Amino acid sequence: MNADIQQRLLEHLERQDRHNRLIAQQQLQLDLLGKALSDPSLASVFDLHGGNVTDERRRQYLFANAMYTNALLAWRIENITEEQFIGYVRGMLQNEVFREYWDATRAQRLTLDDESDEARIGREVDKLADLLDESDSDEWWVVGN
Repeated sequence: MNADIQQRLLEHLERQDRHNRLIAQQQLQLDLLGKALSDPSLASVFDLHGGNVTDERRRQYLFANAMYTNALLAWRIENITEEQFIGYVRGMLQNEVFREYWDATRAQRLTLDDESDEARIGREVDKLADLLDESDSDEWWVVGN
């Protein structure tokens, strides 16, 4: 096997290992979210909003988080493109509860490492949310394209 083929194989295996670790982390997060959704006393631990939301809204925020992180994982493991991810989130931003969740977690996103994928894509979603707010068009699906 020549060095070029070996290098490409090594890069592929490293990418596959990263994807496997991301998937395992996502499964753990979904398990934790599932427990919080089924038990309000556990859901109260997820309080990024200073206690200013009802138990029902907190559970909705948990579900919004699960939806977002599922899409984020799909992008990070290359099941979807960044353009597809942004398109999916563009639709989620039309939902009042998701928009409240996104706004409520802005301060938390600011604590992410600026160079991380999650921070960069979060900034893209913030820009898209701002564009949607500023848009006069009823055709939300074209905003930010």
